[in-house]
Amino acid sequence: MSSTTLPTTSKRPAGMLVIACLILFVDGYDLYILGTVGPSLVNYEPWGATAATIGVLGSATALGMPFGSVFAGWAADRWGRRMPLAVALSWISVSMLAAALAPNLVFFAVVRVCTGLALGALIPLVAVFVADQAPARHRTLHIAVAMSAIGVGGVLAALAGRALLPEVHFQLLFLPGVLPILVVPLIWRFVPAGSPSEGPAGPMIQRNRVLQLLAPNLRRTTILFWVASFLSFALLFSSTVWLPTVMVRAGYDLGSALEFTIAFTVGAVIGNVALAPIADRGHLKAVTLGMFVIAAIALLALSTPQPRPILLVVSALAGVGAQAVQSMIISCMGAFYPPRLRGTGLGVGTGVGRLGAIAGPIYLSVVTSFSDAARAPFFAFIVIAILGAIVISLLPRKLESSDEPAQAAAAEKVA
Repeated sequence: MSSTTLPTTSKRPAGMLVIACLILFVDGYDLYILGTVGPSLVNYEPWGATAATIGVLGSATALGMPFGSVFAGWAADRWGRRMPLAVALSWISVSMLAAALAPNLVFFAVVRVCTGLALGALIPLVAVFVADQAPARHRTLHIAVAMSAIGVGGVLAALAGRALLPEVHFQLLFLPGVLPILVVPLIWRFVPAGSPSEGPAGPMIQRNRVLQLLAPNLRRTTILFWVASFLSFALLFSSTVWLPTVMVRAGYDLGSALEFTIAFTVGAVIGNVALAPIADRGHLKAVTLGMFVIAAIALLALSTPQPRPILLVVSALAGVGAQAVQSMIISCMGAFYPPRLRGTGLGVGTGVGRLGAIAGPIYLSVVTSFSDAARAPFFAFIVIAILGAIVISLLPRKLESSDEPAQAAAAEKVA
């Protein structure tokens, strides 16, 4: 049997982080560009789209994400990190080119499903790549910086739309999504090709990788991660989709609601990077739990009208709690699973989380349809945050990977 193992740290962690940020920057642009071109798409008469079409296209994109996440995580453990990353970036480049050239709405919708597959794949692939290459003492910080690139890509998509639309045909804004193909040579040059499966337990761990996450010494924590990921995605997507509308309903003016969106995003980026070093000092679980608590408190404060300065501060705190918590949960999973199962663990965990991204907005729709009370939606958000905090509190105090031979023996019984 081979004793070769995948390197878990890199001599060039800064360079690896730059590559990770480039990839997730692409993820952010491609994810948010649909919302940016939405009004122009609806006004494009040859396609006959309506406002409801945007929701359908958003759902079509989300439909592919869980499948992309689960398969990509499994593939990263099966064939190493390099090949799946290169394939995902190539896939998304082709999908975005197809969106730019789509002749009709049906074809465009199919392309968005394909785009969702790649978008779902990128976060777990990049997260496991960063977790492998970053120094252990800075792992959470590196993941937080990489995840922040998603927001930067989203901001660029919005700025591109503001600068070019409606003078430019909306499909042309999908062309920058072809550029990820240029990152593939960097992936092929710098990302290790080996699989973490290679080693004393190599033949056994080729089988039933998802089932190995449910080995006796992993099962409880794995399930908690799945629930936490589901709740974090539900909180993020329900808040980003519904909160501006809910705030107007609660008495804020539209300008304040838009300011909230900006403060929410900026707060998430700053809070993510600022809290990561604390998490890296042995407080990862406490920081993750605290983010859910911060979200609950901030959303409670937003349930009553606030002066503009307080609104901006509280909105930023809501962003920290609702959005930055995702990178902390990913860091928790990256710290807990051994390298040979890290890709599968992150892939399945984020895949389950993507289901929360679908369920969250639906949950808020049900709440708003059953209650006219202005504060009811806020309490619906708070329930998700409190449940998330409870789930995180049940995680083991120590999240670092357990002894590899012991985990391998336990997994073999499941395989």
